[in-house]
Amino acid sequence: MTSINPGKKAAGERATEYIQSGMIVGLGTGSTAFWAIEKIGKMVMEGLQITAVATSVTSEEQAEKLHIPLISFAELDHIDVDIDGADEVDENMNLIKGGGGALLREKIIASSSKEMIVVVDESKMVETLGKFPLPAEVIPFGWEMTFRKLQSFGCTPVLRKKNQEVFVTDNGNYIIDCSFGSIPSPGDLQSQLNNIPGVVENGLFTNICSTVIVGYADGSTKVIS
Repeated sequence: MTSINPGKKAAGERATEYIQSGMIVGLGTGSTAFWAIEKIGKMVMEGLQITAVATSVTSEEQAEKLHIPLISFAELDHIDVDIDGADEVDENMNLIKGGGGALLREKIIASSSKEMIVVVDESKMVETLGKFPLPAEVIPFGWEMTFRKLQSFGCTPVLRKKNQEVFVTDNGNYIIDCSFGSIPSPGDLQSQLNNIPGVVENGLFTNICSTVIVGYADGSTKVIS
């Protein structure tokens, strides 16, 4: 991390107050979840006893460096608390996630958690979702057809690339970023997009987040639940 965003750091660290020894913890992905994982690493070093499951290879590698004990999905039947970031959060705690490309694993872990805590800085809070392009994870086979189906929903879709190459998720899939401008009914759109053959999952998270921690530039935080 080259520069520190005080709001992201404050939100990420505040979320760790919800963790207790004996818990199974979901470790999110992104620049705000990064700070939560860093703090959890210090807490483990000081005696906190937890096991964790990561939403991405990047978060898994960070956890391993910090000696946070990781558990496989085969060994768990629930997750106590999941701490993750978001690209947008609306007034009803609906989210757009997937800017980092880990939306499928993030949704699997969030939906398996008793509590999902979302950590963001103030810039991510919006009245209505949709200014941030909505990611859809799609299988590579026939992605062009899936692209056209997404386009029929009135968005401007773009196949995600990184360094001039097609971006490939940790699951071996592609991501199509869909610019809607405004998403007034995120729950409906989430279901409709997931009904398109070829779409594995999309970045709308509705009725899944229990707490939002907003961090501000002065290092203060606000909890919304």
